[in-house]
Amino acid sequence: MSRALFVGRFQPLHKGHEYALNYILEREEELIIAVGSTQDNYTFENPLTAGERIEIIWAYLKSRNLTDRVIVCAVPDINNNYVWPRHVKSLVPHFDVVYSGNELVLMLFEAANIPVHKIVEKNRDEYQGTAIRQKILRGEPWEHCVPPIVANILKKLKFEERIKRLAKIKK
Repeated sequence: MSRALFVGRFQPLHKGHEYALNYILEREEELIIAVGSTQDNYTFENPLTAGERIEIIWAYLKSRNLTDRVIVCAVPDINNNYVWPRHVKSLVPHFDVVYSGNELVLMLFEAANIPVHKIVEKNRDEYQGTAIRQKILRGEPWEHCVPPIVANILKKLKFEERIKRLAKIKK
């Protein structure tokens, strides 16, 4: 059985993540989603809590009937890139390969002798958390950048209001 690892902050889960998840699950039997930077929340860059991100991911997986193929884990940051792959390995179940579009993630796992597979990111300019948060600040439509179930949960969490308030604090 092949099991892959995919690391992301999911602030929030967006269509770029969805593309990556589909890409990985077409190639691997199981997937571990490592939700990174779980110690950070209620900041402009990391507005959602770890629990909120995990609930959003789990609702998305349930809506796609993928809960039997995906494991979701929380991974807080450490401030040492060189040992970070070992840190991740200590917090998640066994995996065979790491998938990422992030060059640093690929480089770090390669340096730790862990197989990697580069994902060519889809529409990165639009499908990224930073772009979504900026759209909210500018009053532009953003819901099309996330799966519908994610947009619904974010509305319940008053995500737009949170982003606007956090942006004021950031200044």
